[in-house]
Amino acid sequence: MNELIFENRKFNNNNLNQIKSVYLNNYPIVYILYNEKRPTAYIGQTVHASRRMKDHLSNPERSVFDNTILIGHEEFNQSATYNIETNLINYFIADNHYKLQNVSQTVRTQMHNYYQKEYYNEVLFQKVWEKLRDEKIVFEKIEHLRNKDIFKLSPYKALSEQQLEIKNKIIDFCKRNIDQPGHHVLIIEGDAGTGKSVLLSSLFNTIQDYSNDASSKLVGTNNFLLVNHTEMIKTYQSIAFSLPNLKKKNFLKPTPFINTMDKTSSSADIVLVDEAHLLLSKEDSYNNFRYDNQLEEIIKRSKISVVIFDPKQVLKIKSYWNNNLLEEITQMYNAETFKLTNQFRINAGPEVINWIDHFVSKELLPIPNKDEKYKIKIAQNNKEFKRAILDINMEHGLSRIVSTFDYLHKKDGEIYYVDEDGLNMPWNITKDNTTWAEEAHTIREVGSIYTIQGFDLNYVGVVLGPSVGYDEENDRLKIDTAKYKDIEAFRTRKDLTDEENLKVKEEIVLNSINILMKRGIHGLYIYATDPKLRERLLELEKEGKS
Repeated sequence: MNELIFENRKFNNNNLNQIKSVYLNNYPIVYILYNEKRPTAYIGQTVHASRRMKDHLSNPERSVFDNTILIGHEEFNQSATYNIETNLINYFIADNHYKLQNVSQTVRTQMHNYYQKEYYNEVLFQKVWEKLRDEKIVFEKIEHLRNKDIFKLSPYKALSEQQLEIKNKIIDFCKRNIDQPGHHVLIIEGDAGTGKSVLLSSLFNTIQDYSNDASSKLVGTNNFLLVNHTEMIKTYQSIAFSLPNLKKKNFLKPTPFINTMDKTSSSADIVLVDEAHLLLSKEDSYNNFRYDNQLEEIIKRSKISVVIFDPKQVLKIKSYWNNNLLEEITQMYNAETFKLTNQFRINAGPEVINWIDHFVSKELLPIPNKDEKYKIKIAQNNKEFKRAILDINMEHGLSRIVSTFDYLHKKDGEIYYVDEDGLNMPWNITKDNTTWAEEAHTIREVGSIYTIQGFDLNYVGVVLGPSVGYDEENDRLKIDTAKYKDIEAFRTRKDLTDEENLKVKEEIVLNSINILMKRGIHGLYIYATDPKLRERLLELEKEGKS
C-alpha cells in the first residue's frame, strides 16, 4: 500500500475552493479543522472533500477555525475513514488539548468488522497519529493514551450490538416519557466489566447533544450524571473539557444533587446514576444525607431516572441493597429493566470468569491456565509477587497492586502500610485532580477498593489479606469479618437483625474480592497472606496446568 496523503491548508475559500490532489477529492478522506491559538477542533470524514469544505466554510460555528488537515490514502474506503474518524475523536479526547465541536452520530457507533480493519485501525492509524505529533497538533503517544481512563470511557467508543440496542431503547424511553406526568425509572443491570459505564458515558453525551438540538424532543432538558465515586467524577469531568455539550456542573455526587435540588426548589429532567449499588439505603448524617434512601430521593427529583445497578458491588452496610428493596422502590414508578451480559474488560474465555465467580462464592476450583490471552498466577511469597507486578508494569504499563481492606487506612495525612511484616507497601495516596492508577509513582503503592472500583488495569495484583483464609475441612474459602479493617463499611443497621448484619458483612468482603479480581484486562496475580490458602491456591494452579 502507498503512503498517506497529508495536506495542510488554511481554512478559507482560496485554499479549499478546489481540491484536486489525487485520492483527496471524490475519495473517502478524513479531515481535521482546528485553531491552535484557541485550542478547538472538528474531526470529520467525507467522500466529497470540496463540497464538504464549502459546507463548513458557510457554517458560522466553524468560523473559529483557521487551519485544515486533509488525510487521504489510495486504499481508503468509507468503513476505514469512519473508523479512523472515531479513533481520532477518542484519542483527541484522551490527549485533552482541544475542545471538540463534534456531536453524537448515534447511527454508526456500533462495533463492526470490515476488510483489513486491523491494518487501518492499528498500522495506518498509528501513522496518522505520529504525523499529527510531528506537526505538533497532538502531543502524547498512543501507547500512553490507551491506558488513560478518559480514553476508555470516551463517549465515542464503539458500542457492541447489545450496548447500542439498549442505548437506543433508553433514548426512545426518554423521548416517550419526557412530557408524561409522574416519575419514570429505567434499570440497567450487569456484572463488573460488562460495559455499564461506557454505555452511560455514550448515552449522557448523546442526551446532552439532544438537549442542545432545537429539532429534538429533548431540547432544553436539564440533565445530570451522578457518580458516587470521587475517582470516576474526575474522569467524567476531564472528558467534559473536550466535548461541546458536556459541562462539569452536570456531573455530581448523589447527596450534593439532592441538596442542590432542594436548595433551589427545582427538579431535573433526565438523571443517569452510575454505580447505583453504592447509593445509601439508610440515613447518613456524616454525609449530610437526611433521608432513608438515596435512590428514592433521586427519583422524586427527576422526571426520568436511568440507574446502573450491580448488587455484587455493594461495599458498605449503609449502602446494602437486595432485589426486594430495589423492587419495592421501582414498582411505584413506570420502571423497565435491561441487562448487560457480555464481558468486555477481561480478555479471556468464560472459564476464567467462571473461576473468579466460584472463588467469590467461596468455592475453590483448579485454576484455568490454558488461555493464551489471559494469565492467572499465584505468588509463592510477597517478594515474588511484588517483583512480578513491577516487571509486568515495565513491559505493559498500567499494572498495579490492590488489596482487600484488611489493613488500617485513614484519611488523616499519615501513611499507612499494607502487610507491614511482609509486602510492606503504603496504601494509595490520592490527589484531587488525577486518577490514582494513571500516576507513574503509584506502582509503589497499593490501591484500595475505593480507589480502583470502576476502572481498568492491564494486569492486577490482588493481595488477599487476613480476612481471607482457607477452610481445610470443607476445602473452601473462609471469611473472617473480624479481621476486615473497613470500620465505616461495617457500621451495623438497626433495620437488620444481628444475623443479617453478619451475613451482609461477609457479602461485602466477597464483593470487594470480586471487584478487585475483575480489574485486570490481561491478567490476575494473587498473593494470599494466609499460608494455608496460599498453599492450596498453588496446588490448584498446578492442577489447572495438568
